[in-house]
Amino acid sequence: MREIAVFSGSAHPGLAAEICSHLGVELHPVRTRRFANDCLEVQLGANCRERDVFLVQPVITPVQDNLVELLLMLDAARGASAARTTMVLPHYAYARSDKKDAPRISIAGRLVADLMVTAGADRVLAMALHSPQVHGFFSVPVDHLHALRELARHFARYDLSATTVVSPDLGYAKPASHFARLLGVPVAAGAKERFDDRVTISSVIGDVAGRDVIVLDDEIAKGSTVLELLDRLREIGVGSIRVACTHGLFAAGALERIAGQPDVAEIVCTNTVPVLPEAPEPKLTVLSIAPALAEAMRRIHNGESVSALFDAR
Repeated sequence: MREIAVFSGSAHPGLAAEICSHLGVELHPVRTRRFANDCLEVQLGANCRERDVFLVQPVITPVQDNLVELLLMLDAARGASAARTTMVLPHYAYARSDKKDAPRISIAGRLVADLMVTAGADRVLAMALHSPQVHGFFSVPVDHLHALRELARHFARYDLSATTVVSPDLGYAKPASHFARLLGVPVAAGAKERFDDRVTISSVIGDVAGRDVIVLDDEIAKGSTVLELLDRLREIGVGSIRVACTHGLFAAGALERIAGQPDVAEIVCTNTVPVLPEAPEPKLTVLSIAPALAEAMRRIHNGESVSALFDAR
């Protein structure tokens, strides 16, 4: 691993440090400053020449600042003659803009992917992109990881004999089915419709009556979809409720609203983004995806299969 160089932007340095601890390498410093005209400047604090460079930076709030910082890091690595620059993208906020669902709008997920490649990304290591087509927005190789095994290992500790995994919508039914297979339980899905910013779930497809449920989604932002689904599940009549996701964004008090539901026993997410509740939340469990990202980075560096990660574990 001597020819590897890992840098972190300011979005999630704690995750980058944990990744480096698993790899047994140094996390190199990055100097970022803002000029009087509000422009950013980024300087990588270690030699990159002919090295395998990894830049760890989730695109999260403040999205525009973190995105521009990442673009500048990519450009700096290319200008410093890096042999290859891999962008480690634990969360890609613009992935939600993945289709043209209204007139005269931009497919921002594709546009921003083009910007990243133009800035100098030779490869992408991503975690749980919002939809399969986002993988194809990048014109460079993409290793797309998921956290379903990490989540499954957590829930496997419970008695799941009367448990069903529930996806909030049919669009996430395939990952939910994979997760359910890992746990050996059935799966169900909500019939979701979105009207502007309002979410409606008219029914739940599958057998959930009288059963414990694990509500699984890729991310929770405002939490409106989860709360709407909980209303439908209560109407049907379920046992215990646990909520799980990969990206715990928890914007606008979502964590407090979900945790405040008396029938929600637990909320589980990973540390793809910093989870910083205003007060300690006893119902919240945060799992680390640093070991998975570190192993994928090691395999990329050594030219080994990354897809084998999902076959062997």
